[in-house]
Amino acid sequence: MAAPSISRFVLWFFRGIVRGYFRRHFAGVRLSRASNLSAFHDKKLIVYANHSSWWDPMVLVLLGQTQMPTRDHFAPMDAAALERYGIFKRIGVFGVEMKTARGAAQFLRTGSAIVQNGGVLWVTPQGRFADSRERPLAFKPGLAALAAKMPGGCTVLPLAIEYVFWDERLPETLLHFGDPVTIDGQSTEEAQQLLETALLKAMESLKAEATSRNPAAFSLVHDGTVGTGGLYEVGQRVLATLRRKPFQPHHTAIVIPPPVHHEERG
Repeated sequence: MAAPSISRFVLWFFRGIVRGYFRRHFAGVRLSRASNLSAFHDKKLIVYANHSSWWDPMVLVLLGQTQMPTRDHFAPMDAAALERYGIFKRIGVFGVEMKTARGAAQFLRTGSAIVQNGGVLWVTPQGRFADSRERPLAFKPGLAALAAKMPGGCTVLPLAIEYVFWDERLPETLLHFGDPVTIDGQSTEEAQQLLETALLKAMESLKAEATSRNPAAFSLVHDGTVGTGGLYEVGQRVLATLRRKPFQPHHTAIVIPPPVHHEERG
């Protein structure tokens, strides 16, 4: 079975929409342990994340573009919902019938084809919105079953996601890649335990980093909008000009590490 097709033009267009969304609605998208990805450019790879927000699929699109631009990226979506958002079919999203045996078989066949053909599969195994503090994580069995049945094994990489307010008017998107899990020969039950434990560890690490409120602990994946906005900011800009001083839109002075992007290879 072949992986779903991707329209390069539609993907380019949609990625532009995603970047604009994050620029307008967040102060920044920040990633810790970005170097974790450098070892996986030529491996059979599944990335899985906690699922607390409508923004999560947008995060996956942004990370796919900025951190692994040489790979094709795919994700499952409820088949009924996918019919409402047809554009997603053109960017690597494939439909899966929820809560049916046929849907489970669809996911296993399509997911296996994607990974074995060199694509990266992105999954939110909780299968629903769940607060990032909710415990246990309670994964659906699909991810573990797919990884356990993958011919030749595969690497499964946990991604923790949080949306927090720090010092700016708009929130931060904070991301943390955990330790990779190699699934090769384990049972579905064993794989499930390993995967839940790895994501929980990544989420706890990100919680500590978020609590520290230290942007220097992160690499900036995508900049956003800072400052108060509105008439007050206009006044501050005018005042800075009159005083012949540079305007500083940040609420507090911070040192921001340079953006992390992985160059596309020809």
